[in-house]
Amino acid sequence: MDAREPFLYTANELFDWISGKPDFILLDVRNEKDFSNWSVEGPTFFPYLNIPYFNFMEDVQGSIDRIPKGEKVRIVCAKEGSAKYVADLLCQNGCGDVGYLKQGIVSWGNVLAPKKVTPEGHPYTVYQFVRPGKASCSYLLIHKNEAMVFDPSRNIEAYKSIAAQHGSTIIASFETHRQADYISGTPQFSEEPGCTAMVNSLDFEGAVFPCKPVTHEEIYTLGGDGPKVKALHTPGHTMGSTCYLIDDTYLVSGDTIFINTAGRPDLGGRWQEWARELYITLMLRLRGLDDGVLVLPGHYTSWGEANCSRIFSAPLGQLRESVIAFRLPNEKKFADFIQDNMRPQPGVYAEIRRVNGGWLKVSQEEADTMDLGKNECGASNYGKVGVSAEVQRCAV
Repeated sequence: MDAREPFLYTANELFDWISGKPDFILLDVRNEKDFSNWSVEGPTFFPYLNIPYFNFMEDVQGSIDRIPKGEKVRIVCAKEGSAKYVADLLCQNGCGDVGYLKQGIVSWGNVLAPKKVTPEGHPYTVYQFVRPGKASCSYLLIHKNEAMVFDPSRNIEAYKSIAAQHGSTIIASFETHRQADYISGTPQFSEEPGCTAMVNSLDFEGAVFPCKPVTHEEIYTLGGDGPKVKALHTPGHTMGSTCYLIDDTYLVSGDTIFINTAGRPDLGGRWQEWARELYITLMLRLRGLDDGVLVLPGHYTSWGEANCSRIFSAPLGQLRESVIAFRLPNEKKFADFIQDNMRPQPGVYAEIRRVNGGWLKVSQEEADTMDLGKNECGASNYGKVGVSAEVQRCAV
């Protein structure tokens, strides 16, 4: 039998494929537990099978027979080696179009997909960077030769590359809060020439990387005559949570408010105190913002929240009408809702917080492991409104 060679593909290529009309089967050869905990998700549905690597070792033909004949196959594993092993087996047994993911599922976790939020011809540019492996969003604001980044992931080259395409340099990296679910790129940006890390000192007291505190209602400017960025202290998810209002038009909301829910107030271990702060933030501190302000959230729970351009954004007025956290009639009902939906946070979150304050140094491999898995930063109203269990796991 004339076996064809399998080929290597990248996580960015995989995201592009599943954002269109994929014509292949995605075969995940991790064990069933890891597959159930975290898998590849995209804006479209596609055939996705889980046949663990050990099945192929124990029963080659039986495992191959579970894959529909004549289909293209793209294989995912934890680190690459198992996927290559299975890819070689498939090719040796007559499959003609087989690829395996470079660096495994870890590389999927680091994909950043930029989408331009602002319309063409706008005086400044806002990009939303979707990180599908974490269901998270970060942002880049560009005007003339300067740029600002908000809640960057540690893949800072992606932001620098887009800024460079516009002839701009990133001068500031803003944090909406000290992240618990992923390792931030702001400490790296603090080491970039001409870039200042901007953080709320309530979340970053004693941070060991160079940073400056943001102040409630302070205005930051970009490119001389560029858009004004206003810091708004919005405690609740954390006590230092801060939103950033760009040009009175876009609200980078971090984990304060998402498209379908609000952020969890229980991650800091003082859920009653923080739940009250979050309730006041949603009902009072954001009250002065116009309904037309477009919310740019720090996370999403499913691709169904994206608009027709596959951007995660919605008018604040719409969220005031639709998000359950806004519709609870009083503070006690809100606190009851939070208490009813509390669940344990992943143990790694405590370590990630330490990394993001600069107190814990980890290797690249350790960071990759810590960064695996979807976020769990939202408050779980999903069991009450009929969303799937997988979505419940990832929201408050």
